[in-house]
Amino acid sequence: MPPSRPSSLASVTVPQGFFAAGGTCGIKESGKPDLALIAADRPCSAAALFTTNQFKGAPVLVGMRHLDNQGYGSAQAIVCNSGNANVATLAKGGEQHAVDMCKAAAELVGCDPHEVLPASTGVIGRPLPIEGVLDGIRGLKPALGRGEKHDTAAAQGIMTTDLVEKCTLQSFEIDGKPCHLGGVGKGSGMIAPSMATMLIFFTTDVAIEPSVLHEALRRANAESFNRISVDSDTSTSDTVYLLANGAAGNARIEQPDGPAFDRFVDALTAACRDLAGQVVVDGEGATRIFEVHVKGLPSIEEADRIGRAVTNSPLVKTAIHGCDPNWGRLVMAAGKAGVELDPSNFMVSIQGVTVFANGSPTVTEPRPLAGLAKKMRTDRVRITLDAHHGPAEAVWLGCDLSRQYIAINADYTT
Repeated sequence: MPPSRPSSLASVTVPQGFFAAGGTCGIKESGKPDLALIAADRPCSAAALFTTNQFKGAPVLVGMRHLDNQGYGSAQAIVCNSGNANVATLAKGGEQHAVDMCKAAAELVGCDPHEVLPASTGVIGRPLPIEGVLDGIRGLKPALGRGEKHDTAAAQGIMTTDLVEKCTLQSFEIDGKPCHLGGVGKGSGMIAPSMATMLIFFTTDVAIEPSVLHEALRRANAESFNRISVDSDTSTSDTVYLLANGAAGNARIEQPDGPAFDRFVDALTAACRDLAGQVVVDGEGATRIFEVHVKGLPSIEEADRIGRAVTNSPLVKTAIHGCDPNWGRLVMAAGKAGVELDPSNFMVSIQGVTVFANGSPTVTEPRPLAGLAKKMRTDRVRITLDAHHGPAEAVWLGCDLSRQYIAINADYTT
């Protein structure tokens, strides 16, 4: 199931007043793009979510500080390099290097360095070749522009093991004003986000208060990036940035409620789900994806705990890879999630076929099991788990764990 390149990469420069560029700075020995810049023509409301991993990269620490450690504030640009994560480099000047990236981008854009949000992705523990990176950022000035060519360049500049670029675009109206929201992202391995995800950069021309923007991002993230898994690992660099410049001219959204806020959250959630799905499809070595629909729990939190346990399970992932309708692995994973369940009232179905109910398997004969295995030989496998114990539900998305995943990661740094 090789991921397909989007038919159009028009994204972050579709919202009014945004520009983008991508290029090279010499980090990748292949000479492939390893640098991206997204900028606005004015200061923006900004919001972010960051990894909860305790070994946060230097750009994460600087980005948090530029948003006053509250996840929202003002910014005008995002700068990112790929091929080097600038993680575990604090003793080697890593944090200062992230600051220097912001200074170089600020000079190019014409804003304060604190209004630049940095990001890096790639190998952990290697010093960032900062002089080459700074030269690369300065060299982006003539490349900065609007249109699909520039969006494509930015999307390519943040890729690592990704096989294809990832982008999304939503168009909608608020107060009768045409609005747009575009995004680019990267992510293929080390994917099991907690609070944030991979690297995702959004732009929008909606007028909205920074704190309200942050609440919208938090809600959208909870239903998208926080419900996917490639390999059960949470990166040290996970970051989502969202810039809103207000160029659409809608009445400024000042509270996290009301029709305008709800319309924006709907658009943002759709964009997040789109990029989250693209990340899973491009999971390292993935041959098929699987959807886990958890139903019948007293709370969303409990449904999410079960969804995460099942979708993260290596045994479930390998069963999906082998098209093995091994429902025992599904109940095992659900049962370890720390949620109170009644096995005698629990139901499991695979591809619409109930395989476990009322405490016992419902399909035991070889022929039906072989038929179900055949149904699993598709790009997408659907699993339903129903606890019959409440109204809450959640949908998670994962990919299988293949031999190719091992091959990709066994010699990643050597």
